[in-house]
Amino acid sequence: MRRPPALLPKQHLLRIRRCLPPVWWNATPAQEPPRPPDAAFLAPASLSGILYSCTAERVRRPGEQVHARAVTLDLGAHPSVLPRLTSFYIALGDLLAAGAAVEQAAGKARAFPWNLLIWAYAGRGMWDDVILAYEKMVAYGVAADRFTYPSVLRACGELREVAIGRKIDQCIRSRRYGLDMYVWNALAGMYAKWGELEDARRVFDGMAVRDVVSWNTMVSAYASTGMWSQAFELLQQVPGANIVTWNAVAAGNLKAGSYDEVIRLVSQMRSYHGPGVDSVTIVIGLKACSRNGYLRIGRELHGVAIRLCFDSLECEVNTLITMYSRCRMMSSACLLFRTCSIRSITTWNSLLAGFAFMDQIEEACLLFREMFGFSVCPNGVTVLTMLSLGSRFGHLCHGRELHCYILKHGLDDSKLLENSIVDMYSKCRQMAAAQRAFELMQFRDRHAYTSLILGYGLQREGHVSLKLFDQMIANSIEPDHVTMLAVLSACSHSGLVTQGQLLFAKMVSIFGIAPRVEHFSCMVDLYSREGLLKMAEEIIDKMPFQPTAAMLATLIEACRIHGNMEIGDRTAKKLLAMRTNNPGHYRLIANMYIAAKFWPELAKVRSLMSTMELNMIPSHSLLESGCDECPDEQDDCLNHVTHGALSDHLTDTDSSSGEEAKCNEAFGG
Repeated sequence: MRRPPALLPKQHLLRIRRCLPPVWWNATPAQEPPRPPDAAFLAPASLSGILYSCTAERVRRPGEQVHARAVTLDLGAHPSVLPRLTSFYIALGDLLAAGAAVEQAAGKARAFPWNLLIWAYAGRGMWDDVILAYEKMVAYGVAADRFTYPSVLRACGELREVAIGRKIDQCIRSRRYGLDMYVWNALAGMYAKWGELEDARRVFDGMAVRDVVSWNTMVSAYASTGMWSQAFELLQQVPGANIVTWNAVAAGNLKAGSYDEVIRLVSQMRSYHGPGVDSVTIVIGLKACSRNGYLRIGRELHGVAIRLCFDSLECEVNTLITMYSRCRMMSSACLLFRTCSIRSITTWNSLLAGFAFMDQIEEACLLFREMFGFSVCPNGVTVLTMLSLGSRFGHLCHGRELHCYILKHGLDDSKLLENSIVDMYSKCRQMAAAQRAFELMQFRDRHAYTSLILGYGLQREGHVSLKLFDQMIANSIEPDHVTMLAVLSACSHSGLVTQGQLLFAKMVSIFGIAPRVEHFSCMVDLYSREGLLKMAEEIIDKMPFQPTAAMLATLIEACRIHGNMEIGDRTAKKLLAMRTNNPGHYRLIANMYIAAKFWPELAKVRSLMSTMELNMIPSHSLLESGCDECPDEQDDCLNHVTHGALSDHLTDTDSSSGEEAKCNEAFGG
């Protein structure tokens, strides 16, 4: 038996260490030669398992190494490896690498990896990529299956790819995929998205089996296009129609503006035989109440939301705030805002829009400042609301601050905000700033041109407005009724009678825009300003609408200025027959009768106002009292307090507002 060696003393070991070169002690130990990889590791199942683990852990580096090993072993297109590779890159969010992995397999891949790629694109709303992946799939000779078509059909519906959609319809019928309910539902939904309801109904009727999605697709398709009889007829046939079907019909009515029908449907859903209501139903009902001002029904729905514990949902709170604001109950809207637990930017915007709807600009400004105190960053909707308020009330200082905020936070790429900036400066009569903002716009649309045309028109620069209108037409931008209203108003303020007549004639003959009562009102104002009273009266008598009180008041004021009592008396009788509640209209008529010394007619006007309890004309004699601010005749002072469209001295609000206030005070107004 071999004996173990004796242990050397420590001092002896130290002497040996001194004799050895230092390099020997720092040398690394010899490594064993690498062993060839195990054959089991090279199996596709092993690669697939490692890729599954990498996908679950979201680790990129090992997964890419496995991908490289699969490519070197020519296993990149293996049926068990390629789907794992695709899922791995999709989980990492790298759809470009996932698409490259699938395309590298060319025609060797089956439909499953392509389906994974298509589903990933569809889940992110990348409909163009869905169509492109499907076309590549077909080009490589990979046959689509029943899992491919639903996503591709939805993409065709979103992008209105009619040609591709109809080809897929033919493929479905030729390959007998009609037994798959998901494919049928997607096909019907595609046609419904296009508005091709006959084709959608053909697909629906050809289905051997229908589920709730099938019925909801057709009912909502009819409802969204306003075909209510077909929608209700189909709704009665739904076997056990659920709440989704009813909500689809109610939402279709809401979109079409049939708010009373929405309320009736919601009431029927709440009845004993109805399917009940959910949070979506309450939101739809509250929106209908806000559009029509149904406060009592809105409060009832609020109570239903509280009983069903929906009042804490953010969408419910936002809709309730909007409903109370539209029903002019700002106290309830503010109370709801202050007591809600979660205030998102949408909640702040809802209350801000309520203040804007009620023209409460001071409250809106305070709420806007409060947002910064709560570290809430305003978004584009917030700034847009404040800009509209600034333009409506001519608050140039607030508008400039908002413009700076937009530039500072990079919100100037929004077309809506750019248009609002031009509109704000135009209505504040800062045309140089409006022109600069207009020229800085990368894409100028109809709304920007309309704001600028209106702004120059208010400045009595009608020729500039007409040049802008011609430039707009030259850039192939079609005008709408608002644009025509702006350019006609510009002609009216600048006295361009001939140009106004030509534009009014072109509305129907060239642009195909049916004149509305506002356009006729502009023409009446245009003729009245230039003393063409007979033509103004003919417009009022021949237009296919009932004249408005403001339109008649404009003509009455023109008759007083130009001394035409014949037309003025006829127009005054029409205005008196309307029994309006605006004291200014009666003051205009009284002003005209005083100028013509028609005392019996003046007495009738005063008697009518006394009957209607409109005591806006002073009780003392108008002929005996004088106005300290107006050295001229008494009728000129009465003209100071009128609000007719022809009171040119009231156009310049900065210079005339003080005189107007003093005359109003002198006359008890």
